[in-house]
Amino acid sequence: MEEAHVELPPRLRRTLELVYGVEGVTGARVWYWQGRVAVGVRPATLSAPSELLRRVESAVAGLREPEETWEFGLLEMD
Repeated sequence: MEEAHVELPPRLRRTLELVYGVEGVTGARVWYWQGRVAVGVRPATLSAPSELLRRVESAVAGLREPEETWEFGLLEMD
């Protein structure tokens, strides 16, 4: 079975790269709407969720556009 390859827009790809670069992130998803971005992360077992979310938010701070809203949250465990 052939797997479809979807090219992400550069900004979303960079967001995922930065999020996965944060120690303690084991999974991530990013949603984008006009003027709004949501980032969900799955923490490693030993990570404190509130600290992890602060580190993720800090990691992507440089990608924010003026007047854009970003939200951060935890993904449910599988």
